[in-house]
Amino acid sequence: MYGLLRNLLFTLEPERAHNVTLTGLDLAEKLGVLKMLVPAVRPLPVTVMGLDFPNPVGLAAGLDKNADHVDALGALGFGFIEVGTVTPLAQPGNPAPRMFRLPEHQAIINRMGFNNEGLQHLLAAVDRRKYKGVLGINVGKNKDTPNEESESDYRKGIAAVYTRADYITVNVSSPNTPGLRDLQFGDSLKRLLEAIKDEQGIQQRETGKYVPIAVKIAPDMDDEGIRFVAAALRDSGMDGVIATNTTIAREAVTGHCHAQEAGGLSGAPVRQPSLRVIEGLYAELGDTLPIIGVGGITDGASAAEKIRAGAKLVQIYTGFIYRGPALIGEAVEAIRALQQDR
Repeated sequence: MYGLLRNLLFTLEPERAHNVTLTGLDLAEKLGVLKMLVPAVRPLPVTVMGLDFPNPVGLAAGLDKNADHVDALGALGFGFIEVGTVTPLAQPGNPAPRMFRLPEHQAIINRMGFNNEGLQHLLAAVDRRKYKGVLGINVGKNKDTPNEESESDYRKGIAAVYTRADYITVNVSSPNTPGLRDLQFGDSLKRLLEAIKDEQGIQQRETGKYVPIAVKIAPDMDDEGIRFVAAALRDSGMDGVIATNTTIAREAVTGHCHAQEAGGLSGAPVRQPSLRVIEGLYAELGDTLPIIGVGGITDGASAAEKIRAGAKLVQIYTGFIYRGPALIGEAVEAIRALQQDR
């Protein structure tokens, strides 16, 4: 059934199809029929970052930037939902068109540019939710904030969402905010991680609650870069790492009519680059810092291989768009089979 619906939605411009889908999910959830329309997902509990997840397959940030659709998405069987990226102030993002499908490659290129309604809108939406599952909130910096002042934006984001989030993700890896990925390297990363950890400590003292923080990184780094990032995350005391965001590489889609569009490439072409980063991180970190694997999960096998490589949880986004809710249960069952074989 989803295949027929997807074919219909794919006749629409990608961003419009995205909005129509979310509106439809909201309506089905409010009418109480959504759970009857999607396959049930069997529990596969796992504890990561001190949090109890009903299953290890979550929704990656980007699908629900403003937390307006948490209840509907939470009814689909995900083990956790991550919303955002949210910036301190609302911003429109980049000009349209800014999202492109590459169906032959089960891929999407987007250059959305952290379009969102800002922290206050997201907080109000989170406060209205009925969803009781694990909720992650992904924070970023505004486009107009210089990198040398980025710590302020991340502190604002962490402070604002701290009491609403089960975990917080710091996004330093989107290719669609100029200069953002520079924060992943050298002294810039170390200073940012120190500020993040400091703000976490401030909030913990003020609220009496410890909220874990993960950092989301890019797939476009060499082995030396992976080792540097792993050491920086470990030494700073981060609680987790999300590997990875979208890629700026285009070798996997060479010749496609959209291949040269600016933005981040997601979906099947990111499967191997993401896996390489996970393997590199795990080689450095082992089980001392949990890895959340994301990128190119289009079936159960590609979910299980990230767990085999060292990830404790996985997230899906583009694969979910191409495969629909059935992918959630398929991924859970593949991970279950992997665990039983170990």
